[in-house]
Amino acid sequence: MLSIKLIRENPELIIQSLEKRQDTAMLEKFDKLLNLDSDYRKKLQELEKLNHKRNQIIKDISINKKSKKPIDKLIEESKKLPGKIDKLQLKVDDLDKEINDIMMQLPNILHESVPYGIDDSENVLVDEYRPTKKQTFKPKSHVDVIKDLDLVDLDRAGKTSGARFYFLKNELALLDMALQRYAVDFMMKKGYTFIMPPAMINRKSVEGVTDLGAFEEMVYKIEDEDLYLIATSEHPLTSMYGNEILEEKDLPIKIVGLSQCFRKEAGSHGKDTKGIFRVHQFTKVEQIIICNPDESWDFHEELIDNAKEFFKSLELPFRQVNICTGDIGIVAAKKYDLETWMPAQDTYREVVSASNCTDYQSNRLNIRFRTTENKKQINKKVHTLNSTIVATSRALVAILENYQDKSGNIKIPKVLVPYMNGIDKIKAK
Repeated sequence: MLSIKLIRENPELIIQSLEKRQDTAMLEKFDKLLNLDSDYRKKLQELEKLNHKRNQIIKDISINKKSKKPIDKLIEESKKLPGKIDKLQLKVDDLDKEINDIMMQLPNILHESVPYGIDDSENVLVDEYRPTKKQTFKPKSHVDVIKDLDLVDLDRAGKTSGARFYFLKNELALLDMALQRYAVDFMMKKGYTFIMPPAMINRKSVEGVTDLGAFEEMVYKIEDEDLYLIATSEHPLTSMYGNEILEEKDLPIKIVGLSQCFRKEAGSHGKDTKGIFRVHQFTKVEQIIICNPDESWDFHEELIDNAKEFFKSLELPFRQVNICTGDIGIVAAKKYDLETWMPAQDTYREVVSASNCTDYQSNRLNIRFRTTENKKQINKKVHTLNSTIVATSRALVAILENYQDKSGNIKIPKVLVPYMNGIDKIKAK
């Protein structure tokens, strides 16, 4: 969320960002928020005056008793105050809740480099990578490959778990594990700390890191428990520092997280219903950085560069795009995507998202760091960043479509062979 200090001191900045997002509904809510906050502060001042008056009357009664002066009028006046205070406190509490509800919906302030656009068709190309190897034949869809090579059982997964679940089998299960190990090793060599987080977190933690509006449609709730299955390790790995004051010398905190991820995929009805590209459960290796605000934009470039280097090492063709205003979501101030070329589908598909969330999550989670300014020690909010390094199911799809040969074999990317128990090719049956 945005800080109330920023909202009060620089509302024009927020209005400009909302206009860039083309969010007319939120502009109206923001105008309402400003009016509510003005009313809230007035009523809060009235409440403080009434509480001060009550405390003063209590003191005056005590003084008058000692000096044997009359206290009847003071007692009469004191009897009227609790009702007034309680009534005003209710108004203040209601206003505070209404303000907080709107603040939780306000999107982050966009970075100046975010391009204007209506939807994902207007995302801006930043970079692309095309390996020299080219297919001289029409490749099969990964849906056909996993069936022909007996690599996935979708039918039995449908029986045990429902649509968009799968049993990984044989060499593809090994390849999934190889991607996990290689990605973790890749990031640890860059100095990132490896952490495997819990697969469930409470509502407060989820609300601290993600869009409240998309909250219920994205995650699975554990019945009768204040617990939700995680949609990405970003959520627990960021919220684990909630309500903490970090030391400036300990920043940046760099983490590589490995977890199972669970998503309802609401709104994707009819999309990618076959195969393993869009599923309810998958494994993901994630990058997290918690840092001094002065360094966050450099770290945003570092995260996407890590992902690009990783996919180059797999020799998978991709392009990098700068996500436009109509496609960015509310948490990120700027976001890059990597999209891998899927030859059988004849299109690019998103495999990596890298976001700088600035202080949006740290305001919600109250993550601060201790620093010194003008010889005074103060606490400031950190910036939080996240990026996929690899979501294995999508990388598997890209490998199956890009690494197949005319005979139906699937070559294993060179960097993954050491993790494959000596297997360098998935051979056609």
